Amino acid sequence: MKRSLVFLACNVFICGVSIAPAPAAAASAKDGETVYNARCKNCHGADGSGNPAIAKMMNVTMKPLGSAEVQAKSDADLKRVITTGVGKMRPVSGLSAADADNVVAYLRSLKK
Repeated sequence: MKRSLVFLACNVFICGVSIAPAPAAAASAKDGETVYNARCKNCHGADGSGNPAIAKMMNVTMKPLGSAEVQAKSDADLKRVITTGVGKMRPVSGLSAADADNVVAYLRSLKK
């Protein structure tokens, strides 16, 4: 048994095989756009500028998602807003962590 472990350790060292987990896949703005169109566009508008009728109905001012103020938020802050909500915005339920990351990547593409 000990001999097998030594052999395995040598092979890992010599071959350069990593036993560390693979890095997470980069977020996809294209996939994020698909989720945004399905789950966010009704309120935030096709271009992220906000739906005036929804804003009036809810008595809120929607900041354009491409604005400097929104874009200054960290990815973690944007993801938290998406998944937990803020103010009168309800959380977007049923999103996977990858979907939320992809939406954040898409929001970054709206930067003005």
